[in-house]
Amino acid sequence: MAQVGEGKFTYEVVENFLKLPAGQSFGLVSRVAVDSQDRVYAFQRKDPPVVVFDRDGNYLNSWGAGVIKNPHGLRIIDDKVYITDLNDSVALIFTLDGKLLQQIGTRGECSDTGCDKSGALVPQAAGPFNYPTELIPGLSDDLYVTDGYRNSRVHRFSRDGRLLKSWGQPGKTAPGDFHLPHGLVVTADGKLYVCDRENRRVQVFTTDGEFISMFATGKRGPNDIALGKDGLFYICEQLAGKEPGDSPGYVQIRDAAGNMLARFGARHTHGIGVDSRGDIYVALTTDRSVDKFIRKS
Repeated sequence: MAQVGEGKFTYEVVENFLKLPAGQSFGLVSRVAVDSQDRVYAFQRKDPPVVVFDRDGNYLNSWGAGVIKNPHGLRIIDDKVYITDLNDSVALIFTLDGKLLQQIGTRGECSDTGCDKSGALVPQAAGPFNYPTELIPGLSDDLYVTDGYRNSRVHRFSRDGRLLKSWGQPGKTAPGDFHLPHGLVVTADGKLYVCDRENRRVQVFTTDGEFISMFATGKRGPNDIALGKDGLFYICEQLAGKEPGDSPGYVQIRDAAGNMLARFGARHTHGIGVDSRGDIYVALTTDRSVDKFIRKS
């Protein structure tokens, strides 16, 4: 098997790691995440949208058929599943076996941003939601949603779904400018890291939305960001480069200050997850699968 990376960030690559039942195939895989037992959850744009595997990639079960119209964001925190349904513009929380616990937003109702083309720089920011991208819990049971494909904001909600604050505006350079906020994580020290994809950077805020800092992610925009148990950030890039032989995607590993520790090629990566052993999983759009990077050092 191929190896990538170097030093303590050396990985063995296992393509098409997850094993579906005979005769089945994945749809476009938007996200991948792991629970406390290192079971792997692939989020595909096909019914059933959530497909569950053990650590060795063996199929366990699936759920969510008919419930999620257009899967986008999926994150597992404290064994709850946080999901965004892109086209229906709702954020959803489930148990690990697919029981719906909470819905934020009204299905099919989109806020008025003046945008009808996903991924475009919106004419104006608005309230929740217009094609939201990611949902995560904060430190004090608050909830945060990046509202990105047809909006340019981050929304903060109380645990019962009451909107507390929104921030961000369409733009390309200033702090708080967003062009497709696409993924986010909250750290134990109360910082919110937001993937500002089309601006090719990660912006860092307090959990109340005050800007702290930012760092660039290079030629490609950051699609997703995961926080490992080692305190490091794992970021995936999807957009293909223009140089001959350039990889269609990359995985970056960075410290809390944004310093690059490792970067290696991958297939078209839209989502990323890290398990308790430091192994990396990437969700593939074009290749419709999940690849695993097994840490070797």
